[in-house]
Amino acid sequence: MNINELRRERAAINQRVQALAQIELGGTALSVEQQAEFDQLSSKFTDLTAQIARAEAAERMAATAAVPVDPTPAAVAAPAAASVPSQPKAPEVKGAKMARMVRALAAARGDAQLASKLAIERGFGEEVAMSLNTLSSSAGGVLVPENLSSEVIELLRPKSVVRKLGARTLPLANGNITIPRLKGGAIVGYIGADSDIPATQQQFDDLQLTAKKLAALVPIANDLIKYSGANPNVDQLVVNDLTSAIGAREDKAFIRDDGTANTPKGLRFWALESNVLKASDGSTLQKIETDLGKAILALENADANLTQPGWIMAPRTFRFLEGLRDGNGNKVYPELTNGMLKGYPVGKTTQVPINLGEAGKESEIYFTDFGDVFIGEAETLEIDYSKEATYKDAGGEVVSAFQRDQTLIRVIAKNDFGPRHVESIAVLSGVTWGA
Repeated sequence: MNINELRRERAAINQRVQALAQIELGGTALSVEQQAEFDQLSSKFTDLTAQIARAEAAERMAATAAVPVDPTPAAVAAPAAASVPSQPKAPEVKGAKMARMVRALAAARGDAQLASKLAIERGFGEEVAMSLNTLSSSAGGVLVPENLSSEVIELLRPKSVVRKLGARTLPLANGNITIPRLKGGAIVGYIGADSDIPATQQQFDDLQLTAKKLAALVPIANDLIKYSGANPNVDQLVVNDLTSAIGAREDKAFIRDDGTANTPKGLRFWALESNVLKASDGSTLQKIETDLGKAILALENADANLTQPGWIMAPRTFRFLEGLRDGNGNKVYPELTNGMLKGYPVGKTTQVPINLGEAGKESEIYFTDFGDVFIGEAETLEIDYSKEATYKDAGGEVVSAFQRDQTLIRVIAKNDFGPRHVESIAVLSGVTWGA
């Protein structure tokens, strides 16, 4: 019996032990026979673990003590081949373990135990196999262990403009979190010799974040799922598809969703009405300068902390500003080449619409202190799959995963979004620059 067979036998024993434990957790006492079976399986599990450890140790010792085989006479007579320098091991793709888990689960049609065996056979790694072996299923799919989910969630930062610009993340304990905020300041004043000291009373409010379900559908070619090796290019492709789908939908929610239909409320609908500023037609450089200055001034006048301010705009607006030149032919905003505008970082995303207004050509520019906005998120992801489901592509056409030889992966994350102080958001509306 080889080491992989020992591991499979141990996994089967663990499955039976867990089943017996669930009986007792459900309030039913184990029978004498079941208790005896539990003890026997526990002992066998311990023995197998020790046996696997010895086999692994033997493999390591064999590798350490290995010596080259005596060369054949022909090999001795042949000239020495040119030495090939050793190549450093390529670093593992971030999120690769999650990608391999998705591939194994889809290949096993949702059977976690079979997926665990496939993970070992395909060289996906012990951690992936162990995680699959301990997956907890629910009606909506399987909950991915936190150690694998957190790696993928961290990869959302470069994919989501709001995250990349510095929005802070907080864990949603039991699906909720409350962040206190100062609403009104203390009363302070100078007093005379016989005057009363002014009463000092600060006013507080709360930012309440509640878990809202975000679902992303990610079609993956069955050829990638069938691929039996642990290839970094395959892992990278799957991870990119997963994170790009989630990141794009998050940006839409965090920027322009209105908080209805169980969606987060985005920056546009958190902003105070007085901080939604009408932009000019941008026909002169001075008008554009004035508009951008108004957005910055809105936060400065509100005494915003400005710990991590930044801009969000549509690519159309970004390219218009980048292409502006003065009377001498010099770029007006050369720093845009480095992703900065007036000293603050810029994020561009197609999630800022360019078809607003009656004429259908208006857009928006956001200036926000991202150090003052928060993303509350559950630290686990839920995944499910289907080979028969249909979905709508980017053009709105209904596509059959079965006809395309694809597997449709559904990833569910839970999060919410909001600013600690609503004064930290300014919006330039009616932007037609570059239209």
